[in-house]
Amino acid sequence: MVIVKFFASFRELTGEPKTTVEGVRTVGELLDHLSAKYGQKFVQSVFEDPESRRLRSTVNILVNGRSIVLMEGLETKLSDSDSVAIFPPISGGE
Repeated sequence: MVIVKFFASFRELTGEPKTTVEGVRTVGELLDHLSAKYGQKFVQSVFEDPESRRLRSTVNILVNGRSIVLMEGLETKLSDSDSVAIFPPISGGE
């Protein structure tokens, strides 16, 4: 079971801080599952172009604290008990 944590606008969009998903092997499969669960607004928030599977620059996805950009992107493998965080870019400071 993969634990998915939503932050900021993704938490507002899904209406929950986290969820669990079973039976997904990659981040791409996880996003397909979440897209089916949360609908078109989720799809539009995650993908620049859903057909080409290009992620928006306004979404960050971490698996166990590591960006999927530094791993295998949507093909990043998932295992039971992995933690996936989905959030928009973070800025702030003075």
